[in-house]
Order: sequence, then structure tokens, then C-alpha cells
Amino acid sequence: MNGLHLTADLSGCRSGDSLHTDPEALRHLCLKAVAASGLQAVGQLFHRFPAAGGVTGVVLLAESHLAVHTWPELAAVTLDVYVCNLGRDNTAAAETLMAALVAAFEPAAVQRQVLHRGQAVG
Repeated sequence: MNGLHLTADLSGCRSGDSLHTDPEALRHLCLKAVAASGLQAVGQLFHRFPAAGGVTGVVLLAESHLAVHTWPELAAVTLDVYVCNLGRDNTAAAETLMAALVAAFEPAAVQRQVLHRGQAVG
């Protein structure tokens, strides 16, 4: 159950970008970034909220999951990458995936958090 959970809250993201409002554009970015990181997508779902709403997207990974939530009206995005390290250390892949997604949104500011999950309690 040993895993790594990375989160990033992005603000001041490039405005007017279809990644904030187009589920297909966001899906393409996410699946491309997952593949480039060496992780394996096993399912996905992307949903656009009505009017000027953003997109919520989830990619199920063989290693765990990626979640993305956009707020175009705030020029903000939240990212969530969780990988299990069963059988191999996926830390570098998780970091690569997170870096690619952050770069795609071109934020003015990033607040990152790292949580090591499933550590043995003695």
C-alpha cells in the first residue's frame, strides 16, 4: 500500500485556454502526459459543467489515479496524482506527470503538497 500522493493548486493560469473548458482537450493532454510518464491509463471520465463552468477529469491508472479540476472563471486548476509503489517505485513517473500538467497550464503560482501514504505504523 506504499504510495505517493502529489497535489498542486494552480492560480493565474493562462486564460482563454481550451484546457479549462473543453473536456476533449483536457482528456488529450492528460492521456498524453500519462503515457509519456510511463504510467498506464486503464479508464477515464471527463465532465464539463454548464454555462462557463470548468471541467473535472479523472484518469484511472493501473498504478492509481490522476484527477484534474478546472475553474476558468478563477484561472485556477487543481491537480491530484496518486501512485502506488507496489512492485516498483513510481515516484519519478508521478513527478514527471505532475510537471507536465503544471507546465501545460502555465500558472503564475503553484502550491504543491506531497503525502507519503501507506507507511507502516509501528
